[in-house]
Amino acid sequence: MTDRITVSFDDDARAALESLTGETGKSQSEVVRRALSFYAANFEAATGDPSHNLEQYYQMLSSGEHVLLDVDFLHCFLDRLYGDGNPDPDFVESADRVSEYHVREYAERFDGLGELLEWLSFCGFLTVRSETDGAYHVVFPSESIRWFMVRFIERSTADLPFDVAVEAGVSKAILTENRE
Repeated sequence: MTDRITVSFDDDARAALESLTGETGKSQSEVVRRALSFYAANFEAATGDPSHNLEQYYQMLSSGEHVLLDVDFLHCFLDRLYGDGNPDPDFVESADRVSEYHVREYAERFDGLGELLEWLSFCGFLTVRSETDGAYHVVFPSESIRWFMVRFIERSTADLPFDVAVEAGVSKAILTENRE
């Protein structure tokens, strides 16, 4: 059964409908159905203020300092460099230089391990599963990413007012913030 409705269009809506029917070759009804389904699926993004995450992505990408990278590429790179569980020494040296660069940036930016983990989670490197009294249960997409990110976290937090203790599993770790 098909329900029919009457919709009033202003000039902008009429132009948009005409444009979309021309581009897609679909009927007006089909375009409106698809548009309504898309709107429903993306209601929060369409009706709210731009999300904080979207703003952060924009800031990261517009500076040219970061790029979007398919997670499969990251796995390929790290699996190749981590390979048999013995990371390539030249890669480790380069990665450690990147960590050292972030020491100053992170010292000015983060006050606690939780904030840093939230940022790295936003970047897609890990998921924080839970937190209890400064201990964070962290899940990584793979063992090589766990190795890579734990090493990065340990080195990039050198000037923060805490130490990070690590209990590493295969692709999970418990990271604990120890304040001095």
